[in-house]
Amino acid sequence: MSRIGSSAIVIPADVTLSQQDGMVVVKGKNGELSAPLHSEVELSIADNIATLKPKRKTKLAQSLWGTMRASISNMVVGVGTGFTRKLEINGVGYRAAMQGNKLVLSLGFSHPVEMEVPAGLKVTVEGNTQVFIAGADKQLIGQFASEVRSKRPPEPFKGKGVKYADEYIVRKEGKKK
Repeated sequence: MSRIGSSAIVIPADVTLSQQDGMVVVKGKNGELSAPLHSEVELSIADNIATLKPKRKTKLAQSLWGTMRASISNMVVGVGTGFTRKLEINGVGYRAAMQGNKLVLSLGFSHPVEMEVPAGLKVTVEGNTQVFIAGADKQLIGQFASEVRSKRPPEPFKGKGVKYADEYIVRKEGKKK
């Protein structure tokens, strides 16, 4: 019995959830998201409450039950309120800027690092050192934030690099004389 899968998804008034041709479509003020519904999981929608249950008692169906529920729940929250991810840039001369649809990062390399912002995401830069990534698709936000962080991950001695705002960097002691 999945604790996550067995809990119901409450659909807000400004969000519509529908199922058509094996796809789950969620529409709201922040856009529209769709994802395929796995054949091992059954979705039922009634009175602004969506519930999922496995079609069979197989290990695959049991494992996909909670995963599909979490994915659909993230789509409902995304189109309703949206998700944000905050990145911090630490280091002398390290900075970020937006140029049109590109995020331009100066990270100590001999060249600026330019990254194309994916469709569906909104990226803003505050104070040259804080990058905010917002959008409706939680997976896309996490993927883009991970790609930005991978350009210069934080190093353990001085903490220079790109890190998530809620990330804690374990510091190491430098060389001793």
